[in-house]
Amino acid sequence: MTRVMIKRLFVLAFALLALATSCAPKAAKTADAPADYQPAFTVYNDGADTLLYRYLEPATVKKGRTYPLVLFLHGAGERGSDNLRQLLLCMRVFTNPVNREKYPCYVLAPQCPKDGYWAYESRPGFMTWDMPKDFPETARMQAVMQLVDDFAASHPVDTRRLYIMGLSMGGMATWDVIARHPDKFAAAVPICGAINIDRLTGDIKSAVRICHGDADNIVPLEYSRQAYRKLSACGVNVQYREYPGIGHNSWDPAVTEADFLPWLFAQKKTR
Repeated sequence: MTRVMIKRLFVLAFALLALATSCAPKAAKTADAPADYQPAFTVYNDGADTLLYRYLEPATVKKGRTYPLVLFLHGAGERGSDNLRQLLLCMRVFTNPVNREKYPCYVLAPQCPKDGYWAYESRPGFMTWDMPKDFPETARMQAVMQLVDDFAASHPVDTRRLYIMGLSMGGMATWDVIARHPDKFAAAVPICGAINIDRLTGDIKSAVRICHGDADNIVPLEYSRQAYRKLSACGVNVQYREYPGIGHNSWDPAVTEADFLPWLFAQKKTR
């Protein structure tokens, strides 16, 4: 076999190898959050799996200073038991180094089990305008509220600056929390959520910022519109943000608005 033939065989072999590599099935991407979340958020597991959560600390905790605490409640798509999926949405706004320096805070991100719901024992009838009115607080939300209290008691948290936000299923839970605990949080941000507006009263002391996309085909926009009208009539400090052309993912514009963090961290209870 001549050198030319050998050279041609090598070229053909490499070409076939490259073709096989390009056509080979690619490994499926995992649902894990980006790696840069993991060093920032600390894993907590109490050993009994009663409530999985992760938490973010201020980049620098200064002695003698207290910090705001943000409770973030994820949506149904991030349920599970990996204690990770709950970080997939909205968390970059808090892990961003510039924001961490400008708005140092604690962030609590619990994870709801795959077959559960935050504020309801089963999937509420939000598509049939049948959100429940009178029902007990779920054991899961009781655990979340206990987590907030225990964490605040064991860390330098400014209890006048407790904030709650959530999207979709978590937005519904955010509504549930401020209806049951109207003076606990300084601010609440229900994103594409829903609630029976008969539960909303003037007792709510939280500053509320409602966010929803007008093209949402999962949770009807009218829930947020009605909630805004009801809270406004009750004299509650409420803002309403409706995003034209945005579907269910209204959390994307909600947390990236230029005034979102300044507004959130400006809220403080007077007592």
